[in-house]
Amino acid sequence: QVQLVESGGGLVQPGGSLRLSCAASGLTSIYYGIGWFRQAPGKEREGVSCVSTSDGSTYYADSVKGRFTISRDNAKNAVYLQMNSLKPEDTAVYYCAALLDPALLQHRCMFWSDGMAYWGKGTRVTVSS
Repeated sequence: QVQLVESGGGLVQPGGSLRLSCAASGLTSIYYGIGWFRQAPGKEREGVSCVSTSDGSTYYADSVKGRFTISRDNAKNAVYLQMNSLKPEDTAVYYCAALLDPALLQHRCMFWSDGMAYWGKGTRVTVSS
């Protein structure tokens, strides 16, 4: 049974930083795609950033490029999202999601989040003064 557990959300002032963590278990392959998605109140879910464990390819939404960094620890089956220069519009519930075919990751991450196979329960990030 695949489990994805997010942590690290919270309240932060504009310009501040947070680091989200996702602990993955139960994935049957050492090669998979995993990443972060978010859903703000009243908005559709969107892909934020994803990484492939097969070749290390990373993908970022334009809105977070230069501010967010995704990283992974294969030994711990963990993925992280370092979020810097946070803005109020980054406020959302952030979800960790994974799929077993890294070849599908870019499209699923950036254009069709419904295609991700496994989801965590989310962690809330609020950027406000």
